[in-house]
Amino acid sequence: MSLAVIGCGKMGLPIAVQAASRGLDVTGVDINEDLVAAINRGESPIDEPGINNLLSDAVKSGKLKATVNLSDAVSRVNAIIVIVPVLLTDSKQADLGTIKAVTSGISRAMKPGAVVSYETTLPIGTTRNILQPLLEESGLKAEKDFYLVYSPERVKSLLVMDRLNKVPKVVGGAGPLSLEKGMKLYSAILKSELISVGTLEKAEMVKLAGMIYRDVNIALANELSRYCDNVGINLSEIIPFVNTDGEAHLLQPGIGVGGHCTPVYPYFLINDARQKGVSQSLAETARKINDGQAEYVLQRLKILSGNIEGLKILLLGLGFRPDVKEDTESSAYLIRKAVEKHGAECFLYDPFYSADEISGRGFVYHDLNSPDHIDAVILVTAHTLFLKLDWKRLREKGVRSFIDGRNCFKKDDLEEAGIKYAGIGSG
Repeated sequence: MSLAVIGCGKMGLPIAVQAASRGLDVTGVDINEDLVAAINRGESPIDEPGINNLLSDAVKSGKLKATVNLSDAVSRVNAIIVIVPVLLTDSKQADLGTIKAVTSGISRAMKPGAVVSYETTLPIGTTRNILQPLLEESGLKAEKDFYLVYSPERVKSLLVMDRLNKVPKVVGGAGPLSLEKGMKLYSAILKSELISVGTLEKAEMVKLAGMIYRDVNIALANELSRYCDNVGINLSEIIPFVNTDGEAHLLQPGIGVGGHCTPVYPYFLINDARQKGVSQSLAETARKINDGQAEYVLQRLKILSGNIEGLKILLLGLGFRPDVKEDTESSAYLIRKAVEKHGAECFLYDPFYSADEISGRGFVYHDLNSPDHIDAVILVTAHTLFLKLDWKRLREKGVRSFIDGRNCFKKDDLEEAGIKYAGIGSG
């Protein structure tokens, strides 16, 4: 079987490498020429544990190659997986521009009998109502001349290679023939359990429902944390006990929700439901609560400092996850807005980003080791480096208040150094 994987980023390249390791002839397609060149050298352009040796072996064996030429790649294969980003516009609408352009390119080049599978997270109905008509501009018809599949990626960066063969793979099709072809395609690629959910729309809903569940769960923890701060209860301490009844699975509260998934994909359902006149108030409220953590953090800081205006505030962490250089929808951006709204100066340090990269994202870079004065620190990301902060040294820089946005530290340790401490739901 020959396969083209369109989009060789953090999610696409692993599926391409996995397919090649199972004996498929794989062509990765991406618009980034540097990324394509790296793949063809057998070097991984992404930081993903477990991928390097598999990639190198696949390239050496001739099972994997990469190109920027979508038409040429598609014309040579009998299966295509599309995994390109769909993000939000400024008005919180799904930006389908890239995936529609890719689909039109596939339409012009695909062979009769091809299987086309989308793994990108999409609003309900997008595969059938928007992408299928674009593919059919080729003159080929779904379920007759080609087979249309939707199978959402459900893995996590830094754990992709491990979870590809462990997390059950959900597959939906445009009809029974497409579904059968999709199951056959993924059985050739993966070792994980395959789950046939039937339609494209059901498969789309599986991913969105999972994302909304996570967002709502985090929002519940964040809302409970505000109450616990008011009454002096440390929520993080009791969550393990909450979860002992076999029914609850309460997550930890935090400074906000970042990444290209959880803060983005709920809007795909919220917007569609709004157009259909169906309430999704819980999902909407969860988004407001989680985004509202930025302002809540500033209110916590105000309690510690007495006043925020004029303070020099250092944010620690730009990445949305610990030890990851990825800042899509990072909480740092919302916190910066809140800091500036209160008339304070905002600085940022992240060991995974250079000074130029931080400045290029609109932040003022601050070297953690510099003697420059800072009044308050907000921990945004629990990078390993930050877990070993020198409290005495921070106090010498002028730091008097510390907001622990990830509840990593002990209050007594900071107060012993003369720094006031507050966590999220720490009481």
